[in-house]
This record gives sequence, structure tokens and C-alpha cells, in this order.
Amino acid sequence: MDADAKGRWLTWLWRIGIASFVALAGYLIWRTLRDYSVAELMQALRAFPLDHLALSGMFAAGSYATLTLFDLLGTRYVGHRLAYPKVALASFVSLSLGHSIGFAGLSSGAIRYRFYRRWGLSTGDVAKLILFSGLTVTVGLATLGALAVLLRPALAAEVTGLGQGMILAIGAVAALGVVIYLLLAAFLRRPLTFRSFVLEMPSLRLALGQVVLGATNFALVAACLHQALLGIAEVPYLSAATVYVLANAGVMLTHVPGGLGVFEAVVVTLLSGRGLLTAVLVFRFTYFLVPLAIGGLVLAVTETVWRSKTSSDASVRSS
Repeated sequence: MDADAKGRWLTWLWRIGIASFVALAGYLIWRTLRDYSVAELMQALRAFPLDHLALSGMFAAGSYATLTLFDLLGTRYVGHRLAYPKVALASFVSLSLGHSIGFAGLSSGAIRYRFYRRWGLSTGDVAKLILFSGLTVTVGLATLGALAVLLRPALAAEVTGLGQGMILAIGAVAALGVVIYLLLAAFLRRPLTFRSFVLEMPSLRLALGQVVLGATNFALVAACLHQALLGIAEVPYLSAATVYVLANAGVMLTHVPGGLGVFEAVVVTLLSGRGLLTAVLVFRFTYFLVPLAIGGLVLAVTETVWRSKTSSDASVRSS
């Protein structure tokens, strides 16, 4: 296959993939809402306090804004200084879809690859950026998780069924893992090699940024969920954060699309079923469905613009 034919084949493959992502986004919205009638949805949302709905949306927006900084740090890590608007576009589109599709590392990674390759990053650089962002998620979850379970071991023990001693040990191990990561960033100068893949530890400054941004993101998502719960019952923030972190660890292990079923379990744990429908709907609406709809639309628009620009450039070259 010659280069032109291969290029056309890859172009059509990407178009099919992008169309599939957009279609899947629509399907996930439908699947999330299919068990509820329009009347139930409207009644649940009308009954929910507007101040908590607005705050839930604000915390969700804050989380996605923080996630864009994951990618910004990642571009610095691989040695590229892309403009923030470009990084924010790639991050938001990929993660707004990836969070709901499941297997976020793969689904969001494919979209990131589409964006960053166009902006000059090599395949290896994109892979390192995705891995860097994944590490930011891990150290952030470990940091907030350690704080949550060490401060509220009784609640974590109740949710997991483990003894408080085991919970405290898990929290200590999580905290120790973060400390070890920072020490490696500070003192390890030799790259880590896995077959042909070479990974260099980030600088201590970047690693500290990962810890702060990662923990901040999960704290904001927990705050988004907390506001959804407060519209139904008085629930302490730390309780919501503790159970959310434990639930999110389960989501990361199972890769359930959109965490379906996991967050329902969180709400049941905190509310014993009271207001389950409304609390779940508000959280899914603000953190998953609105970003998913916007991300799918933005992806479709950017692909149309890029395709038009590519066709225009090709016409100019041939004339």
C-alpha cells in the first residue's frame, strides 16, 4: 500500500472512530436516562434546590478545569509548550467522553492522540503524556484517599467491611506510596526502561504539581457529589469524600462506563435509599451528562473544521 492510499485509509478509519465516539456519547445519555420517565425526571429536578444544583455544576466545572492542567503539566513533561487553549480543548473533549465511555485511559487516549499528533507531538510523546496524566490521577486519588480514610477510618470500615486497623494500614500505605513517588522524582535521575519504552521521572516540581492537582480534582468531584446529596439530606463533606474515593477506586478497577451502579451504591450508603433518584440524577447530570453532550458536540465541530481545512489546503497545493 502506497503512502497516499495508507493516508486515505487512516483518515477514513479516524472518521469512523470519531463518529462512533459521538454516537456512543448519545447512547450513554439515553442509557442513563432510559429507566426514568420524562415526568419523573422533571419532577426530580424541579424539586431539587437550585442553589445546590448550581454549586454542583460549579464544582463539576472546576474539576474539568483542573483536569486540563493535568495535560498542561504533561506537555511540559514531554518537552512541548503548547498553548493552554489547545491543551484545554484536547483534555476536555477526551475526558468528557472518556469518563462516560469507560476504560478512560484508552478511550480518552485515542482522542488525545488525534489532537496532539496534529499539534506536533510524536506517538511516543502522546503515550508518555497519557501515562503522566494517569499517574496524576493515581497519586491524586491516593493522596485524598489517604487523608479521607485516616481521618474517617470508622466510615471507611463500615463501607468496605474491613477492620479499622486494616483501613488505617491501607491509608498509611497510600500516603507512603505518594511520598515514595515524590522521593523518586527528587532523586532518581536514571530513566526507567520497560523493553523499548523509556520513562523518565518528572522533576520534583512537576511531581508536586501532580499531587496537588490530582487531589484537588478528586476533592472537587467529591464536592460536586456532596452538593447533590445536600439537596436531599445533611451529609458531611468528609463523609461524601471518603465514600466517593472508595467508590472511585472501584470504578478505576472495573472501568464501568460512567461508574454506573457505583455512585448509586455511594448514595445508598449515605442516604439509605432516601432521595436516591434525585441525588443520582443531579450528580450524573452535572458531572457526566452535560460535559458528555458538550464534549461530543465540540468533537464533531472540531473534526468538521479540521476536515474542511485539510481539504482547503490540499486544493491550494494542487492548484
